[in-house]
Amino acid sequence: MSMVLVVSEIRNGELKKINHEVYTAARQLADQLNLSVATVLLGTNLESFTDVPSRFGVETLYLVEDPKLEKYSPDAYAAGIAEVIQQTSPAVVLMGASATGKDLMPRVAQKVGATLAQDVIQFRVENGDVLFTRPMFAGKVWADVKLTSRPQMATIRPKAIRPEEKPVEASVEKLSVSIPDPLAVVEEISTSGGGKLDVTEADIIVAGGRGMKGPENWHLIEELADVLGAAIGASRAVVDAGWRPHGEQVGQTGKTVSPTLYIACGISGAIQHLAGMLSSKYIVAINKDPDAPIFKVADYGIVGDVFEVLPRLTEEIKKLKSE
Repeated sequence: MSMVLVVSEIRNGELKKINHEVYTAARQLADQLNLSVATVLLGTNLESFTDVPSRFGVETLYLVEDPKLEKYSPDAYAAGIAEVIQQTSPAVVLMGASATGKDLMPRVAQKVGATLAQDVIQFRVENGDVLFTRPMFAGKVWADVKLTSRPQMATIRPKAIRPEEKPVEASVEKLSVSIPDPLAVVEEISTSGGGKLDVTEADIIVAGGRGMKGPENWHLIEELADVLGAAIGASRAVVDAGWRPHGEQVGQTGKTVSPTLYIACGISGAIQHLAGMLSSKYIVAINKDPDAPIFKVADYGIVGDVFEVLPRLTEEIKKLKSE
């Protein structure tokens, strides 16, 4: 029986949380196609990760262990995954649309002669064919993409799929794969924000724009984010001005996010920014300009001065949490 194969992402000795979402997507897709679900893990000392995928319905775990895979190498990893695909013949291959997934999966697709749907936000099966939905043209349209090559390959946007545990008994199989000497290795990944929650993994994001008027006022964003347990985002104008690090930028040239709640503070709503956050479940806009484009996409809007609204909103949330 063919399968849906997930490429698991390991970083800093841990399985990234986005894997839970991709395992869930794979399970949902496999159930519709009457396929099994498998995942491949690459690296060293992989035995400690084997209990997690099975909680989300993964039935087979393929382990590819090699000292050359201790650190992420785009060329070595792509070669290893391509050989796993050749050995296992999956019908569908999925990975998270993280920075690593977006870098790695096009390389794998090229090696196996397949096409790839990037940054998928949902999918469905019609007449036995998988239709992947992904934003196009800076998020102005959503396109249904049918891939005619095999395997069908896609990356899943972070937070687009809600993780659902569906425990199964899983088998573990070590594969013998020829890994080439790496041509390039990622020695270190530096995350901005001193270890704060990344916007791509957050359920709630509080984002600020040029309406915040300067970095000296950013504490208002930080205080609201703190009481909500939220990540902090920023518009391109803010990052270009040097107020905030690039790692917080949301938009076409920044990060694409899909949180449950996105609070846009002093953000006008330029199309470049909207392209990165339109798939948020709920959007709240705070802006003193009632004609700001952000209100056209917002579920809830507050027309007012952010310097008055944000402290009041923060205090009210604190009161509610203390009750």
